Amino acid sequence: MKPNDVKQLKSLALAYIGDSIFELYIREYLLERGTVNPNKLHQSATSYVAGKTQAMVILYWLDVDGFLTEEEQKVVARGRNAKSGSVPKNISVQTYRYSTAFEALIGYHYMMKNEDRLEELIQNAIQYAEERRDSRGQ
Repeated sequence: MKPNDVKQLKSLALAYIGDSIFELYIREYLLERGTVNPNKLHQSATSYVAGKTQAMVILYWLDVDGFLTEEEQKVVARGRNAKSGSVPKNISVQTYRYSTAFEALIGYHYMMKNEDRLEELIQNAIQYAEERRDSRGQ
């Protein structure tokens, strides 16, 4: 897709692909760390790709001055404001909207072929999620 076509995609479409891309990166990351038990892989992956974790990461990024570009902030705002037909039962509407914003941003960079920035964001998300988990003693 051309960049202008990507910018015209609906936020939920970006979130749809972003969700898949992020989960793939997480699965690869866990395998590289030596996690091979299927049940352990699933449990570990779920902790990273959970809506609560994604919302926490995007809120952190928004809070760090200058971390997200102006364009990225617009993608996040569009993702957060996207209206989907349903919300999962296990998270609040606000958390769901921020997790959708996170996924939309990941999808945006994937579709724009911004591989370096995509990798940077995903690595930062993993690091932040692990730091938060470690600080809670999990």
